[in-house]
Amino acid sequence: MRSAVLLLVLALLVGAPAAHAGCGGVVTAKAQKRLGPFANPLIIGDSVLLGAVAPVARIGFTVNTQGCRSWSQGAAIVRKRKRNGTLPHMVAMFLGADWEVSTAQIRETLFRLGPKRVLVLVTPREVGGRGGPDAQRMRDMAQESPNRILLLDWARHTRDRDSWFAPDGLHLGNPGITGLARFLGRALKYAAPGAFPGPPPETEPVPDPTE
Repeated sequence: MRSAVLLLVLALLVGAPAAHAGCGGVVTAKAQKRLGPFANPLIIGDSVLLGAVAPVARIGFTVNTQGCRSWSQGAAIVRKRKRNGTLPHMVAMFLGADWEVSTAQIRETLFRLGPKRVLVLVTPREVGGRGGPDAQRMRDMAQESPNRILLLDWARHTRDRDSWFAPDGLHLGNPGITGLARFLGRALKYAAPGAFPGPPPETEPVPDPTE
């Protein structure tokens, strides 16, 4: 019995890297359009974004995407860039096609961004072409923090656009690539520091030096 368990553990250890390798490596692209005298917004995605890296970079996003990426992996990028001082004012998360996204995970990422940045949540389609519980959690979080979260409801926007997608209803065909880049462009008006989807967060008043 003990030897059987040991063999099972070894199989899992060998199989896990192989499965992860099948997802491909990280794909990045620098923004091809300068939006102003500030850092271009960052979008973090999974396999869905892989098909649209160049068009999304062309409109002004810095792109970081990888197949099979979970929210926790995307959040690790946010934390690393925060430590390095390279986190822009606006960060878009286009995740959830492969893994579950919890409300706690979204809240943690919002906390990491801090009150002076904008989090863009792009709702994922599930296999088959419909939105699921991950998309609904993102909608709920956007209602909870409307000043700091911008919701781009990709799942609803593409509900009747099956021709944009591969047969799985998830990954992009040529019309979907163009449509996604255009849809993400709606967020760019909030890319500059100080721009928020609602009233900006309250800040401490600056004392009057004459008093």
